[in-house]
Amino acid sequence: MTAAHVTALGGRTGAAVLADEDVPAALAVCAADPVGSVLASSRLEQAALTGLRRAGGELWGYAEDDALLAVCWVGANLVPVLATHDDAATARALAAFADLGRTRGRRCSSIVGQAEGVLGLWSRLRGSWPAEREVRASQPSMVIDHEPAVAPDPAVRRSVPTEYDAVLPACIRMFTEEVGYSPASGPGGPYEQRVRLLIEQGRSFVRIDPGGGPWRRPRVVFKAEVPAVAGGVAQVQGVWVDPERRGERLSERGMAAVVEAARADLAPTVSLYVNGYNTRAVRAYQAVGFRQVGEYATVLF
Repeated sequence: MTAAHVTALGGRTGAAVLADEDVPAALAVCAADPVGSVLASSRLEQAALTGLRRAGGELWGYAEDDALLAVCWVGANLVPVLATHDDAATARALAAFADLGRTRGRRCSSIVGQAEGVLGLWSRLRGSWPAEREVRASQPSMVIDHEPAVAPDPAVRRSVPTEYDAVLPACIRMFTEEVGYSPASGPGGPYEQRVRLLIEQGRSFVRIDPGGGPWRRPRVVFKAEVPAVAGGVAQVQGVWVDPERRGERLSERGMAAVVEAARADLAPTVSLYVNGYNTRAVRAYQAVGFRQVGEYATVLF
């Protein structure tokens, strides 16, 4: 890759906390793998506009001979991005990031991203940081860059701010099922604010079925969000179907609707990552037209 000067290292080899002026060089690293790096690049694109502090994170970089070879976005999640295919350079970058991580301590709730970087970094940090709660080592990274192969569900649409009270419980149920604990922290909490912001940004998609009779309120039976958009990639997260409605192919047709809307308004390529053991979800995404292009991993704390 083309050498990119990073101010914090000044031509030296090693890892350091980078500054606002280093964000363009970090985005160039992410551009080597837009799908694998979208979690980091979406935050870095924000940092390019507002600065790292206002973007809510810290940026680490590893350089050799003034060429930036790897970066880590460090916020609620730590996201390593490697732009070198040299195994020895990769090992040196991960070792340097681990040294930096030991010095600065853990502030993230997970390490997530390209499997090579996540698992390589955690193998070097394990024992220095508090023990992990779970390691999800095999999460296929899948993309679609064409029209979906199944008909979109016409009832799936963007949610609107007045539906926040209906959308939030579905989001909490999905998170709790997926991660194992509730993210709820009360009105105005960080998770609640995130849900509200995604709705306001038009990145929250739902199917809300009307209630029947005087006791049944309208309820979300399918939902998905697109929180990360950068480098021509829109990453879908938080896909969920009400347990009472599973087996009706709501996820396939719902995802087709999300793909159609995201490709029209957000980015030409739509991506997601899924637990490898969830073969039912993998088959559903394949039916929509997603194909695997890589592998993610997640370390949960």
